[in-house]
Amino acid sequence: MQGTSGDLYGTTSSGGTGDRGTVFKMTTSGTLTTLYNFCSQSGCTDGASPEATLIQASDGNFYGTTNGGGNYGEGTVFRITQRGTLTSLYSFCSLSGCTDGAYPSAGLVEATDGNLYGTTSASGANGAGGTVFRITPSGALTTLYSFCSQTGCTDGANPLAALIQATDGNFYGTTYQGGAGLSIPNSGTVFTITLSGALTILYNFCSQTNCTDGAHPSAALIQAPDGNFYGTTRYGGTIDYPGTVYTITPNGALTTLHNFLGISGDRPDAGLVQATNGEFYGTTLTGANPVTGTVYELGPNGAARTLVRFCVDRAVCGGAEPRAPLIQATDGKLYGTTSFAGKDLDGTVFSLSVGLGPFLETQPTSGKVGAGVNILGTNLTGATSVTFNGTPAVFTVVSGSLITATVPTGAASGEVQVVTPGGTLTSHVPFRMLP
Repeated sequence: MQGTSGDLYGTTSSGGTGDRGTVFKMTTSGTLTTLYNFCSQSGCTDGASPEATLIQASDGNFYGTTNGGGNYGEGTVFRITQRGTLTSLYSFCSLSGCTDGAYPSAGLVEATDGNLYGTTSASGANGAGGTVFRITPSGALTTLYSFCSQTGCTDGANPLAALIQATDGNFYGTTYQGGAGLSIPNSGTVFTITLSGALTILYNFCSQTNCTDGAHPSAALIQAPDGNFYGTTRYGGTIDYPGTVYTITPNGALTTLHNFLGISGDRPDAGLVQATNGEFYGTTLTGANPVTGTVYELGPNGAARTLVRFCVDRAVCGGAEPRAPLIQATDGKLYGTTSFAGKDLDGTVFSLSVGLGPFLETQPTSGKVGAGVNILGTNLTGATSVTFNGTPAVFTVVSGSLITATVPTGAASGEVQVVTPGGTLTSHVPFRMLP
């Protein structure tokens, strides 16, 4: 993810001084700084093996999860400052029977109420189905839902992906298993859950013959400006079951947009990013030999083309087997990681230019009148104007990559614009005014 400093921040699941993973910072030119080495404490009580992205919350700190370590060895939620000071906020399996969940594989989301929400991939009050939880920035955890509460886990099981908070205020997510698929049960679901924990299943995968609608979603959804959600499944589809891209309405009507095939890539472990040109971009983990993963572009109508084919040859390839989603940084480029290959065969960080220009990103993407908002961009020094859907705002230029602004009275939901000496920059995602 891109922080307010303009740099990129991420995690590795192994390596580091304890070989149990790290938190790192990287400039967009490729200079890497290791901020923290997990398992630095006896017994790995500080956590181990983070598998998910970080988020930067409104307090300026980063928050994330580890899949292992902690006081009970079942994973943690942690906070880390921009300078690398880490605090373990919660150790999972602290309750008898691990009713609070275990092994969080996904990252967190900061909701409009200021709390953080996430999932665990296992345990909970109903066995091994996993949970949805809320945690305050100070570390007080509440389990909102335990999956597998219904016979046959028809309510879903084992969420591997992060939640997203949609424009209706509810969370949307996926489970990798469970569900009541008519063709093959236990193939995963799409669900929505309120902030208080009321869960509704929107779709059961493998509801179509031979799972042509996809199976086993392992990645987070995104919500596009059309109000619908877009995601991927790791398996299923019409051609040898190598995975799909789908769209689903808030009411649960699912449409398969793309079926993967061999040389063009298969097994999309990661989700999508919708870039400033309206196109979707994503990665696949594998493909027909010698392809070991791809980067693809997908139009909203499902038309796809392969942009990059990875391979394991260190001399000619930029890595192999990308598992994480791409991001679009405010310089317009796409950035991503591979889990294998590269010079030392331990993965790479790469950038990919698809000809898109710079833009703005607001943190958060919604707020009330009077709220403070961080505006990320490129070459912001000398900015002369900041507007929220045309309404002028009071602002301060902090650096060339960051402006802080106050949501002005009279502003309506819409684009944030900044006038700089180099031109006018516009936010990619419209800023949503809260009552």
